[in-house]
Amino acid sequence: MNIHLKALGCRLNEAELENWAREFNAAGHRIVNTAIDADVTVLNTCAVTTEAVKKSRKLINRSRRANPAAKLVVSGCFVSTGESGDATELGVDLLVDNREKGKLVESVLTHWQSPTMPEGATTPAEYSLFERNRQRAFIKIQDGCRYRCSYCIVTIARGAETSRSVQEIIDEVKALHQSGVQEVVLTGVHVGGYGSDINSNLMLLVQAILADTDIPRVRFASVEPWDLGDGFFRLFENPRLLPHMHLPLQSGTDSVLRRMSRRCHTADFEQLVLQAKAAVPNFNVTTDIIVGFPGESELEWQQSLDFIDRMSFGHIHIFSYSARTGTKAANMPEQVDEAVKRSRSAELHELARRHQLANLRRSVGQTHAVLWEKVSRPPGKPAEISGYTPNYLRVCAPVSAGLEVNRISSCRLTDIDDARSIALGSATSLND
Repeated sequence: MNIHLKALGCRLNEAELENWAREFNAAGHRIVNTAIDADVTVLNTCAVTTEAVKKSRKLINRSRRANPAAKLVVSGCFVSTGESGDATELGVDLLVDNREKGKLVESVLTHWQSPTMPEGATTPAEYSLFERNRQRAFIKIQDGCRYRCSYCIVTIARGAETSRSVQEIIDEVKALHQSGVQEVVLTGVHVGGYGSDINSNLMLLVQAILADTDIPRVRFASVEPWDLGDGFFRLFENPRLLPHMHLPLQSGTDSVLRRMSRRCHTADFEQLVLQAKAAVPNFNVTTDIIVGFPGESELEWQQSLDFIDRMSFGHIHIFSYSARTGTKAANMPEQVDEAVKRSRSAELHELARRHQLANLRRSVGQTHAVLWEKVSRPPGKPAEISGYTPNYLRVCAPVSAGLEVNRISSCRLTDIDDARSIALGSATSLND
């Protein structure tokens, strides 16, 4: 069968798609890039915000219209939170709850197994991450979360924490590296909670990956700041563990963090960032901020802005608060007016961009090992190749001899492009 896979939302959803792609390939089926070519379309949905619910519903409708003859399978938080309702009303052939995601491929094949052996079953399964020319793979190391932030529906949808074994993860990293992947990202619902159910932890997992695999680059997805124990940043003494972490703050004032049921204070967060930057040169910290959480006063907003300004994040994902049925925050008093949210969001976007550009300017003159990922031809300009530094700065350089997609080479950052918020560079020498 031809299988088309599509995800909305978090990197965990992307990691799950990659797992399914490998399982479908191993069973002799083919991953295709477009829904029109598919016998089965599998959608991994999101429901973290009201807008995500709308996008999930639109994606389902669009996929059905694109190929009415294909079987349509829908999984993800849109299903597990009950947003999907009755499958037949949506034109969905199979709904798969988050708790059954590990058996999704088995379920699909049970329902619609091809009556003859697929041609691809007789050849090695050389999955290439959905044939999207991706050099970075997301590895799901765990699922579920033991905490209940007052705004979050995803932990309710995902259920209790379950961790994959260290050996299973190492085997996946080795297989990915053998297939040509140069960088893996460790992802999950609660990455820092890895191992809580199997007598392990995130530090032990990373140490094992670095010791037992040769993958050139290992990166973290989002990690809750309170999960980083003593000595955590010593892990980065190994240059294969890349000096960038996405540490979700959510608010820069403690009173709002308490209402969010977050397990972190701003003073602790600041110390953590200082530790990271002291331990590792050019360490880049990025974050999430929720604007307009219930009860957020003008004073709290200004305090939050001041703290965020002091942190000088390399990048900020900015979300306007969206009430989700089933969460504590949805019933909180003093819901913030939408116009106020828009105003505060615009103010924060301006601050975030200022710090992002300042961070890029500080990188000019530095030399980094860049994993080149894509060649493009901007209108009216010469071809350029782009990729990311270890600390997750996007770099573009002129295409020249020795520069190839999926190669790592040394690049000197010479300038920045303000309009595109990227660094510009020139290759020096290959180091792979």
